Amino acid sequence: MKAREVLPIRGWVGVVGGLMLGAGLVGAADWPEFRGPKRDGYCTETGLLRSWPASGPPLLWKVGNRGAGWGTPSIAEGKIFGIGLRDGKDGIWALNEADGKELWFTPFADPPATGQAYKNQTNGPASTPTVAAGKAYVVSGDGTLACVQTSDGKLLWTKNYVRDYGGRVPTWAYTESVLVDGQKVIGTPGGAKATMVAWDADTGKEIWRCAAGNVGGGQGYSSPVKAVIANVPMYVVLTGSSGGLIGVHAETGKLLWQYRGQAASGGVAQIPMPVISGDKVWVSCSYSGGAALLQLLPKGDGSFEVKELKSYKVSELNNHHGGMVLVDGYLYFGHGQNQGHPVCVEFATGEIKWGPERNAKAVGGGQGSAAVLYADGRLYFRYQNGVMVLIEPSPQELKVVSTFRLPPPDNKRYSQSWPHPVIANGRLYIRDQNMLYCYNVKP
Repeated sequence: MKAREVLPIRGWVGVVGGLMLGAGLVGAADWPEFRGPKRDGYCTETGLLRSWPASGPPLLWKVGNRGAGWGTPSIAEGKIFGIGLRDGKDGIWALNEADGKELWFTPFADPPATGQAYKNQTNGPASTPTVAAGKAYVVSGDGTLACVQTSDGKLLWTKNYVRDYGGRVPTWAYTESVLVDGQKVIGTPGGAKATMVAWDADTGKEIWRCAAGNVGGGQGYSSPVKAVIANVPMYVVLTGSSGGLIGVHAETGKLLWQYRGQAASGGVAQIPMPVISGDKVWVSCSYSGGAALLQLLPKGDGSFEVKELKSYKVSELNNHHGGMVLVDGYLYFGHGQNQGHPVCVEFATGEIKWGPERNAKAVGGGQGSAAVLYADGRLYFRYQNGVMVLIEPSPQELKVVSTFRLPPPDNKRYSQSWPHPVIANGRLYIRDQNMLYCYNVKP
């Protein structure tokens, strides 16, 4: 089969699918960065399939030669963006959203030269491009932050987390997806004197840097999110085992608060992005970590007190790397290191409502870590073993709606079905190393 193949779809699905190819890609429901426009795994699109046939939703097209890597795609401006390792270089690519045809590929960094990165299960970069105002920003495995022009892939500027900011390539390489907030690009090199840095989005000129000291091991896998608490704009990110979770003033770069509890101190790798609503923050990581519900209280001097409302040991509750999503006041995610046992937690109290469900049969055979997405009244669980599960969110019980098995792994040596699922403009995108699959999920 050729690298890119548009598959024929028969009947009414083919008619509607054809209309989508020609006229449906207006950008109304783009997915321009990791875990969506608000970085929370919550898709606001409606009118999607309520259930799937046993074979899964219709496959519109698939495309190969993406380059080795675990990064998820982002969708904006009628294009699909991603990162991959090709011919010995980490690079960013762009495809036509309608049919998957490649538009350009820009190599911009060498793979990491030290440690175990790219030598074990990492096999390529894992950052997701962030697209804003005609530019895309992405981080290579060695910590090179690149800004490219979305129209043609022209490289505009780069910074290096190690050389420029004293960072250190983690065991499985940098996997951060930077945040773009207006004219600022926010990244987390992890250096003692430059834990978080803000750059000008057009020029790459440094605006400010925040020093949070030695953040320890396990830094470089999570990504920053923005929050406004007590009228204070801040960027929140999970750092290393010593640095824990930090909040940084969005305008000044001042360190506002720091939480070093066990829930933010996994040791080997701190990966999931925190979930924030109101003045509360839910944080979790795996390995020796756990989970906790925090409340941020202004102290009057511009800083914040961190109050731990509820906490769990790692054996009780932890999220490895599939992410967590907040739906109608309840958190849903997969529990366990290298596991994705579904669980529901009440966000206001931190209390477990049901789960973790450890029986694989109860989730249609899904096993291993689970990457989680919400869209139109359904949770999409992509399991490590290639099983996709559609779940109706409910605080009462686990309600599995449909399941289907994804195509066999593109690379059997790196067979883990890890990249997060993406929904944009009525389509479900699944990355598998060199392959990208596009499914129609809008009837």
